[in-house]
Amino acid sequence: MTENNQKTCQCDREMAESEQSSVWDVVIKQTKEAQEKGSDPLLWSMQVSSNLSSAGVCIPSMELANVLVSYICWENNVPILWKFLEKALVLNMVPSMLVLALLSSRVIPNRRVQPAAYRLYMELLKRHAFSLRSQINGPDYQKVMISIDAILNLSKIFGLQTSEAGTIVVGFIFSTVWQLLDASLDDEGLLELTPEKKSRWPTKPQDMEIDGSDNHFEKRIEHLERLQNHNTSMAIELFWQFLQNILTSKILNLAKRNMPIHWEAFIQQLHLLAENSSALKNSKVTSPEAILQLASDICITPQNSKLRSVQKCHSIMDSSEGLSRGIGRSTIWLPLDLVLEDAMNVTQVNATSSVEVITGLIKVLQAINCATWHDTFLGLWIAALRLVQRERDPLESPMPHLDSRLCMLLSVTPLVVAGLIEEDESGQVDKKEHSFVSHWRKQKVTGKSRDDLVSSLQMLGNFIGLLAPPRSAVSAANQAAVKAMFFISGAKVESAYLDYISTKDISSDFCGINVFLSVEACIARNLIDTSAYFWPGYVKGCINEIPREPAQVPGWSSLMQGLPLTPLLTNELVSTPAPSITELEKIFEVAINGSDADKISAVAILCGASLIQGWNIQEHTAHFVIRLLSPPCPANYSGSGSHLIGYAPLLNALVAGISSIDCIKILSQLGMVPQLACSLMTICEIFGSCVPSDSCSNTTGTETSDPHTVFSNGFTLLLKLWRFNYCFADQPGHVSTVRSNISPEYLLLVRNSHLASSANVHQDHNKRRLAAVASSSSAQPIFVDLFPKLKAWYMQHNACIASTLSGLPRGTPVHHHVDELLNMMFKEKEQGRKSAESNTSASGSSSKEANEHTFLSKLPAWDILAAVPFVADAALTACANGILSPRKLATGLKVLVDFLPASVATIVSYFSAEVTRGVWKPAFMNGKDWPSPNANLSNVVEKIKEIIAATAVEVSSAAASDGSSQATMPLPLAALVSLTITYKTDKDSKRYLDLAKVALASIAAGCPWPCMPIVYSLWTQKAKRWSAYFVFSGSRTVFLQHRDAFVQLLKSCFTATLGLHSTPLSYNGGIGALLGHGIGSHIHGRVSPVAPAILYLHAYPYLSDIVFLNKEIVSLLMHSVREITGSGFPIEGCKRLKTAKNVMIQGKYLMDSNLTRVKLVASLAASLVWLSGGLGLVQSLFKEFLPSWFVSVHSSRQEGEPNGVAWLKGYVVAYFASLCGGFVWGVDSSSWGSKRRPKILGTHMEFLARALNGQISLGCDETTWRSYVLGFISLMVVCMPTWMLEVDVDVLKTISKNLRQWNEEELALDLLGIGGVDFMGAAAEMIIQSEP
Repeated sequence: MTENNQKTCQCDREMAESEQSSVWDVVIKQTKEAQEKGSDPLLWSMQVSSNLSSAGVCIPSMELANVLVSYICWENNVPILWKFLEKALVLNMVPSMLVLALLSSRVIPNRRVQPAAYRLYMELLKRHAFSLRSQINGPDYQKVMISIDAILNLSKIFGLQTSEAGTIVVGFIFSTVWQLLDASLDDEGLLELTPEKKSRWPTKPQDMEIDGSDNHFEKRIEHLERLQNHNTSMAIELFWQFLQNILTSKILNLAKRNMPIHWEAFIQQLHLLAENSSALKNSKVTSPEAILQLASDICITPQNSKLRSVQKCHSIMDSSEGLSRGIGRSTIWLPLDLVLEDAMNVTQVNATSSVEVITGLIKVLQAINCATWHDTFLGLWIAALRLVQRERDPLESPMPHLDSRLCMLLSVTPLVVAGLIEEDESGQVDKKEHSFVSHWRKQKVTGKSRDDLVSSLQMLGNFIGLLAPPRSAVSAANQAAVKAMFFISGAKVESAYLDYISTKDISSDFCGINVFLSVEACIARNLIDTSAYFWPGYVKGCINEIPREPAQVPGWSSLMQGLPLTPLLTNELVSTPAPSITELEKIFEVAINGSDADKISAVAILCGASLIQGWNIQEHTAHFVIRLLSPPCPANYSGSGSHLIGYAPLLNALVAGISSIDCIKILSQLGMVPQLACSLMTICEIFGSCVPSDSCSNTTGTETSDPHTVFSNGFTLLLKLWRFNYCFADQPGHVSTVRSNISPEYLLLVRNSHLASSANVHQDHNKRRLAAVASSSSAQPIFVDLFPKLKAWYMQHNACIASTLSGLPRGTPVHHHVDELLNMMFKEKEQGRKSAESNTSASGSSSKEANEHTFLSKLPAWDILAAVPFVADAALTACANGILSPRKLATGLKVLVDFLPASVATIVSYFSAEVTRGVWKPAFMNGKDWPSPNANLSNVVEKIKEIIAATAVEVSSAAASDGSSQATMPLPLAALVSLTITYKTDKDSKRYLDLAKVALASIAAGCPWPCMPIVYSLWTQKAKRWSAYFVFSGSRTVFLQHRDAFVQLLKSCFTATLGLHSTPLSYNGGIGALLGHGIGSHIHGRVSPVAPAILYLHAYPYLSDIVFLNKEIVSLLMHSVREITGSGFPIEGCKRLKTAKNVMIQGKYLMDSNLTRVKLVASLAASLVWLSGGLGLVQSLFKEFLPSWFVSVHSSRQEGEPNGVAWLKGYVVAYFASLCGGFVWGVDSSSWGSKRRPKILGTHMEFLARALNGQISLGCDETTWRSYVLGFISLMVVCMPTWMLEVDVDVLKTISKNLRQWNEEELALDLLGIGGVDFMGAAAEMIIQSEP
């Protein structure tokens, strides 16, 4: 730009400023002249308007507001100028909010010296602060708000991160009310009583000196005091008016929701005013009690009546019809029953604590069903009691799980309750949550949760059918009842003494029940106290006579008295749970510092009844066990290797002691698996790298220090913690089941996350407990790279699964090890050895037979494992070529496994992979080459057919043939089953057999029919007592291999739950029909019908792909709606349901049991999706399936379908989708799944917004679509407001705008009102626009 142009622009600006200056000089001159003449305010306003119009100044004018207020304050503070200002406000010459802001910044600080001005200011507030619509529709609305923000400093005071105009409106109203409050406190000398001892607003002039002491001044002071007192009363009355006015109360409600910290400070000062203000007490308009109540109820405004109505709609309501069909209030906890039963699947181990899973689920169900704490706790206890009752008389099987069920009832459930009560009583709020959601959660904090726990426990006595304890827990239940009797009688006895109370000493009407055990579990965790013993009817029996105490009571008291751990005392402590943590600490000290023999005894005690049945201290016992897996380094240790080598006998006994299925499940439920895996990886890395010495072989059993034995026990236990043999290849669109992706890396990641949470003192009780467990071995994160040997094996393992083995290079140590292993396995089959050598490209190194075993026994276990896949491949190839007989193959494999039991894992993984490749010729199970199943195969198949028929599933005859033709199976599977049946079924063998059995079932499930019945027929011949369990397990193969049968099983789940058809399994409907009595056969010699959900829960983990489930489950939902409405739904009475008010608030429609029943099937559907596919399947539901379902014409209304049915379809899908999201994401930010929520939910909400804007063409019925949108949004608003904070602002605004177009203004406002500060401005503008 040239110098001349710059000068020209500068001259133009100066001329414009000069013109503007002259305009306002003229205005001031006109005002001064009108003031002197006493002109009529209307005439003045006309003259000023004319002048401004001539000067090209638009009105309302911000500059005029500044000029007039500045002119009045304070040189021209006379009544006529206030009249001029009032007229300018009435004629909209100036923005009213700007004028009020300007006045508040000048008048309130000077109200004591200018009381008349303060009074006039409040008069203007009365007239203009409640009419805001014209202001937000003004031409300079944004500029006005920015100016107000600068004048009052709102952004800084309230910490607002946005300058959005609507947000400033909220701040302006809130600040105005607060200034009135602070001014009133200051006028009565109460401001000094506040914590800050001053106002955050200017309430006093910056420089004010009052000089003079004559009588005239004193009289003026008296006059001012009278005016000030009157003004204080007027300010309080105006304050009351702001709280009472519908418009301003709604805006203040936004401040309350989104600025809770400031609101709490505001309320504290209001309490101070109510308690001490004489002006308020003397007010004729209000009272202290009334003003406090009004402020407390500020959120209960007409817009919240809609919120309450929506909440009422989403509450599941009982009805006489629903109860008569077995579908009552308890069915709202159906997902909980399914989750508890699914956790009992012994073939699955969870990395996530059951406490965490159930706590998150309880929060979701409590929120979405608007349940009280009493109902919540009662539902939890009843579900846990049902879990135990389903297997109270368990079927004998190789996979026992009764103890893990009792753990769920008596350890996990109390821990869940403890966490919920702690959160409720502390009012703990997630710092990541937005202020409104924090406030919403605080509103839910009742402090009554502990009382409701008591009432729920007291009600358990009404459920007689659930209270009988299993046989193994009868003694403990009796002891708990006796303890209560002694307490009531005042007698003091040792806990061990209770074991010696005979039933003859107890009155005849006594019996121990599960309630006693539940109460004791709660008392032990300080959830309730011993006053529970005095509950009416708690104990009905009494002690007839206190028997004489035996001279010596061997037990835990003997240990505490210092008696040595003799075999007699050890056996007693192994079979008796420790009474408290003190005894556990004592035995742990012995395990660390005792003699070698005492250490082994202490380990046996810790892994005994205290871990399995010590329900009151079970989580502490598990913690001590985990700590022992990482024993401390002795102070005098100076060796070069790991100090763990010296603990070999202890570690071996410990690992062997916790290797049972029930122990693993208990540790899993308590959340110990990640740290258990971490400790086992360390043990395996160290002992698998050790070279065994001659001295190691001198000891046997659990006391051995042999590195191979310690490694094998640790390695097989480690592999039980995840599906190591899982080998289903990922396909396009593949979604795996929930637990199939668990790996060593994942287990360490979870462990490290527990460790990280230890730094946060605000974590809940369960996370603090797991953090302490994680830090027991190391306070640092641990990764798989720290275990190079394990990592190398894992990479080889994955490579073996992914592709066939490649040739083994000659001259490597591995090929030599392969040769030696084959020599050891097949000494009598030289040809087989030579064939194996050629197959593996081994050089065929020769060694004397006497030295073979010696050489191998000196190899580290990791070196042997590296050779096992090649050995298995060579042996299997030799068998396939006829060089090695099947019998010799099985015998040789058994020799290998006996030599190094850990090798069974590699053999299993290799055979699993080879079965899926399908390249091996079939093996003929004819009884000559391979064992024959014909002795009972037809019987097994017939019983499988009975189970399938009982679930109303129809399959083709070929799908469940009796296998009368030649029985065959893939060669690797035949080899594996032949290996497993060579095992004994004793305790020592089961440690390794359990690992093989789970893999065997997984492999057979994926093979053609009748491979699974053949496998179980062979095992039935070996262990006939397990035959019923084998039949049940074999039945799932039909569903896995035939998708139609699996879909029919799903349908049976829905049918049984609703009880729509009179079948033996579904006559009454509800949870009982869905889950039945577990898998037990209570009729000797027969297979009882199995409930459909039990079959489903045992089948879905073996599905290779589950992506089809979303489609099938939603289809069944729609079918269920038609079935429900076709069985008595008064649909014709619901015509033309257009608005949420008509749809969701019609009392008769809501009270009908059909709504209860569709919610029931929706909760079933959501549970099945969550359990089957977890986050992956739910993500697919929201991102792929639901959008395509709404777009597809297949989801449109069927011909002749009533309008109400179409609405019900949309609503049930909304309820289903909300539950699915809640299950995987949680209702708050505490769960791990919540981190994935923003992306998935955001995508779905964007779809809703685009569809509402017409950018996406929908194929579904309009009523169904509208019902879905209203239902889904309403559920989020009422039950899961945290979700709203993670959705894009523009998306929510778009949805809210379209809701208004549907005449859903209240719901639209609720949607914005809970969205946080970012949405507060839009919500305020909507409130103002809706002003009548």
